[in-house]
Amino acid sequence: MSRRFSFHYAWIVLIVTFFTLIVAAGVRSMPGILIVPLEKEFGWDRSAISFAVSINLLLYGLVGPFAAGLMNRFGIKRIMVFALGLLISGILLTTIMRTNWQLVVLWGVMVGFGSGMAALVLGATVVNRWFVSHRGLLMGILTASTATGQIIFLPFLASLTEQEGWRNAVYAVASILGILLPTVFFLMKDSPKQSGLLPYGAKSEEEGILPISGNPFIEAITALKVGLRSRNFWLLAGSFFVCGASTNGLVGTHLVPACSDHGIPEVRAAGLLALMGIFDLIGTVGSGWLSDRVNNKILLFMYYGLRGISLLLLPQAFDPESNKLSIFAVFYGLDWIATVPPTVALTAKIFGREKVGLMFGWVVAFHQIGAAVAAFGAGYIRTVQGEYDLAFMFAGALCVITALGIFAVSTEKEEAKLSETPEFAS
Repeated sequence: MSRRFSFHYAWIVLIVTFFTLIVAAGVRSMPGILIVPLEKEFGWDRSAISFAVSINLLLYGLVGPFAAGLMNRFGIKRIMVFALGLLISGILLTTIMRTNWQLVVLWGVMVGFGSGMAALVLGATVVNRWFVSHRGLLMGILTASTATGQIIFLPFLASLTEQEGWRNAVYAVASILGILLPTVFFLMKDSPKQSGLLPYGAKSEEEGILPISGNPFIEAITALKVGLRSRNFWLLAGSFFVCGASTNGLVGTHLVPACSDHGIPEVRAAGLLALMGIFDLIGTVGSGWLSDRVNNKILLFMYYGLRGISLLLLPQAFDPESNKLSIFAVFYGLDWIATVPPTVALTAKIFGREKVGLMFGWVVAFHQIGAAVAAFGAGYIRTVQGEYDLAFMFAGALCVITALGIFAVSTEKEEAKLSETPEFAS
């Protein structure tokens, strides 16, 4: 029974996780829509608003490895419920804020923490705990939920913001979160063992993963110490730093206001991000399928190289009368988060499947550090120079360098190094 598709509870867990990631992605996508309305209402400059967004992105990443440890200690469901509650509180309170520091605390800190607990580390933990077969494909599907969130939320929120004001857009997202929270509470399970099952595709108990139940903070810090001693970790984390800088931090945060600078309406600009989301859904699921079959380093070389070329050409695409931005959205969307499945696969291969949540959590932390740097840096460049061109060109160059550097990653297994660390032994 544990291996029957139609009755295995792993598929229910996967669906609940997918929808949680979709809604969390919708919350994460909102800053790009809110920047211009907040500028107009409060008179804050773009670099000040971008600072709050950068704090959000930074905490989104830094909380990941600790969230993985907390999931191991207290269970996936409890952490998901806590994260959703934090998101609801944070975004609702933004409707009564009056000063920029309140934006930093609410959207930067509270929403950053909440979204970080319902992000890629959650997907990696669920896939590696509940499934033995099809992990690459399923990680691709969960990763693509970010794209799905953009497709569903961005045009709707942009239109609602334009017609009814940004506060009503916030209320709408909070209502959706309020529906999702009890769904998670009643349907989510922590592990196959809790349901008397083996992971989907497992043939014996030896193939199942027993969650680590030590101190989550010690586990997270120990994982970082192990990572900092590993050349492979630095290469993966460095590549993800560039990934975050060139996606969430730069394009995800600043494409809509950059379009506004060139006379392109906000709703149309949000539609471009949604178009990116459609093709990201295709590209990321395809990347997950490929990561089970193709050398993951070759995949990452292609993704970063093509992304770099796209960004280098982006400044010439801002023409309201042309379709160049639509072409950019299609091309860029195909590899927006396609880097995740091969990076998760390399992390699991190098550090071991039972530690992938913690180790990939720190890789994601570097992703979000890059996103935070780009979110604030691009806003600062726009404030000083009046345009984003330098930010796009610099990010493109970093992507090209990263594409070449990815071949330095070795797939030699380093699990033994983890086991030698007493606090980190399973």
